[in-house]
Amino acid sequence: MKLAVVGGGSTYTPELIDGFARLRDTLPVEELVLVDPAPERLELVGGLARRIFAKQGHPGRIVTTDDLDAGVEGADAVLLQLRVGGQAAREQDETWPLECGCVGQETTGAGGLAKALRTVPVVLDIAERVRRANPNAWIIDFTNPVGIVTRALLQAGHRAVGLCNVAIGFQRRFAAMLGVAPADVHLDHVGLNHLTWETGVRLGGPEGDNVLPKLLAEHGDALADDLRLPRDIIDRLGVVPSYYLRYFYAHDEVVRELRTKPSRAAEVAEMERELLKMYGDPSLDEKPALLAKRGGAYYSEAAVDLAAALLGGGGSPYQVVNTYNKGTLPFLPDDAVIEVQAAVGPHGPTPMPVQPVDPLYAGLMANVTAYEDLALEAALRGGRDRVFRALLSHPLVGQYAYADALTDQLIAHNREHLAWA
Repeated sequence: MKLAVVGGGSTYTPELIDGFARLRDTLPVEELVLVDPAPERLELVGGLARRIFAKQGHPGRIVTTDDLDAGVEGADAVLLQLRVGGQAAREQDETWPLECGCVGQETTGAGGLAKALRTVPVVLDIAERVRRANPNAWIIDFTNPVGIVTRALLQAGHRAVGLCNVAIGFQRRFAAMLGVAPADVHLDHVGLNHLTWETGVRLGGPEGDNVLPKLLAEHGDALADDLRLPRDIIDRLGVVPSYYLRYFYAHDEVVRELRTKPSRAAEVAEMERELLKMYGDPSLDEKPALLAKRGGAYYSEAAVDLAAALLGGGGSPYQVVNTYNKGTLPFLPDDAVIEVQAAVGPHGPTPMPVQPVDPLYAGLMANVTAYEDLALEAALRGGRDRVFRALLSHPLVGQYAYADALTDQLIAHNREHLAWA
């Protein structure tokens, strides 16, 4: 089995490598290719990756290359974890929207649109090259904004599934609170990428007892602290929202906070510098503790589980993924990309039936789905007016004066990445 990781020079990669090494019985990788255009980073990450495999006795071969076509040649699955423009572009995504009083964030709002516009054309080019190298290869997308990127891939006819670590993070958190194994926790997880709610937590499988009321009663304070939302709001909702919902439920409060502290991009950039120094230490043969603060917790377990299921070697029967709606949520178009539990196998994911969704959540999902339609159109066809329409439709923008100003800012800050600008 051959896997390729595009964006393999990311500081995330040792987390992924550690998962491949530990879970080799689930996903027996014979060759793993790390593809990245930055040779210095790739050398550091690749060196640590080989040492991790060696320490854990993994027999697989790790190859590094800056040649995308050679890297994906014959790959059974290709994982995408790239960041067009790097942390410098992320820093901009998180700052210039604040000038208009809007949230600055790399996956939602104006910053998220900027990332989509930079990313979608690059990902589609990579996917076409993967298809030429092996038309049967699966593409697993971890590149944000996952919902929009996955929809672009599916719309272009690629064998693609989107992956996010929010659900597996909740699964692990709930399991610890309940004192059970993570595999015993099944989530009623519904929404769009980075716009999701846990409406049920079931023990033993999809038909198991719903213990969400128990979790909220006994651990509501801890969950509220994790989400940085008032306990009263969590109780009134009766569900556990993704922490990204704070951008919607406490928008103005978040903007005030973001204006008074360094950006997350600045924090991550400093962390990456430290991590790369560590990766260069020839005695380091495991992922360092600092990596846990970088983000992407449990990404490796989720990626291994998904790849194993898609490639027919195992994996959990039910997994939270991003895929076409196909009637699962009747208030959304069939070709909307949703994030739900699905049965996953060699033919891809099949979304599981979902209980009727409260209008409080359905309305926001429908609004953001409409935005994602317009965002993808802007990413594929370009043009100032398409950018403006996408921004005007977004619930975190929504006013024409803001949308106009943000459109100008987005284009000015991303001109080098926009072929049409």
